[in-house]
Amino acid sequence: MTESQRETERKYEAPSADDTAWLPDLTGTDGIASVVDEGTAELDAVYYDTDDLRLARTSATLRRRTGGSDAGWHLKLPLSGDSREEVRAPLSETVPDTLRELALSRTRGAELRPVVRIRSTRGLRQLVGSGGRALAELSVDAVRAESLLGTGSRAAWTEMEVELASDTDPALLDAVEKALAANGIGRAHSPSKLARALEETDVGAPRMPDARGEAVVPGSAGEEILRYVDERIHALVNLDPAVRRDLPDAVHQMRTTCRRLRSVLRSYRSVLDRKVTDPVRDELKWLSTELGAERDQEVLRERLGARIEALPPELVFGAVSARLQVWDVGDTSEARLRTIAALDSPRYLALLNSLASLTERPPLRGKAARQPGKVMGKAILKVYGRLSGRMAHALELPPGTERDKALHEARKAAKKTRYATEPARGSLGKPAKRLGKRVKAVQQVLGDHQDSVVARDALRKVTLAAHAAGEPSFTWGLLYGQEQAAADRDERELPPVWAEASRRKLRKALNR
Repeated sequence: MTESQRETERKYEAPSADDTAWLPDLTGTDGIASVVDEGTAELDAVYYDTDDLRLARTSATLRRRTGGSDAGWHLKLPLSGDSREEVRAPLSETVPDTLRELALSRTRGAELRPVVRIRSTRGLRQLVGSGGRALAELSVDAVRAESLLGTGSRAAWTEMEVELASDTDPALLDAVEKALAANGIGRAHSPSKLARALEETDVGAPRMPDARGEAVVPGSAGEEILRYVDERIHALVNLDPAVRRDLPDAVHQMRTTCRRLRSVLRSYRSVLDRKVTDPVRDELKWLSTELGAERDQEVLRERLGARIEALPPELVFGAVSARLQVWDVGDTSEARLRTIAALDSPRYLALLNSLASLTERPPLRGKAARQPGKVMGKAILKVYGRLSGRMAHALELPPGTERDKALHEARKAAKKTRYATEPARGSLGKPAKRLGKRVKAVQQVLGDHQDSVVARDALRKVTLAAHAAGEPSFTWGLLYGQEQAAADRDERELPPVWAEASRRKLRKALNR
């Protein structure tokens, strides 16, 4: 069993833990009414990582800690700014399976072993506001670190950290930092105890392996594409624990990340060798498909649920909500199992390793060394050309099944075009941004149209089940009609939206 909490904190250098005369009185700082001494605690933590420090390299830590009020296993995952998410599990002799799974996208299946032991004598103070509410916790730690990687190296230092209570305004951190700075106390140079321990016990600061050497030319098309690819791979790795824990919107974000990566690897084949990237693209497509079952069900459930809620009560005949729930529970459960099975599979681990290799040893082609403007503009126009062809074909077809399929293909081409503009915005500027924005508008219309196609198919199945059970089918037919009307509106709206995205002036700006 695990529990999690968000922690927001900042670390500072501290002169001494024995004599804290250097610590300024923070009373009166941004609502702090008093500073309450909570005594000292002895903390003993063993940090686990792979031999090549894959957790530390991705700003995550896993430790087994005794002492203090939160003894147990702690997996810390990075969030934005000063925040991290800490997932806790009870004390045990070995790494809990739940935490091992949450770290899998980072470890990629490599064995976890003890790497550093850190013992701290912690002097604790509560920063208390009016009414006695704790606003933050200030701790001064006398730290002793010992390498467990066979070197026997040791290090010691003193540091201070300020951690906000869960409901405290983050602005308090800025106010406290200003007061500390006025007394000569600055930020710690290491982001975590582990990072400092690794550095000061001669293990070295954790760094990503990089075999790029001089192959990546600064300011080149290759550098810009690789930066984007690195960011998307990093996002996928970070999203894995959220998907496993079924956090809101996590599946959608991970699936979108897969699609962005796939699209960019295809769009920029002139920069990255397709003999290497095409197999990666195939596996990203597989993962996106596995995630898609759960995401598509989520979208459909929300869409149909909203339709039912919006109906006047006199138009709802039979147990409509109950019937929808029965349909949803079965499909949602199956889709969830499919998602977890994919993330636990050897195939997924192989994909993670392939993505890591792509980052560490990028398969650059000759054009990667060129200036980004021309290379990326040409690639975007090529992808845009495929979108233009698919749109023309779809708009020529009469309404019906074939047109629905053609519009769906155009939607996928619109996404690829939009994603192709994203890494180019730094070098191409406004033209890339404008095209991306206008193609996104096309994609949204086409996306709503496709959602109506999928919803109508689901409504047919639900109607058949309701009819077989002797339930009224009037309401389901009404919902089907609403979805058909929505699709018709989308088809009427599409031509002017597409006209904005297909202006010759916009395309010409990319070709300069």
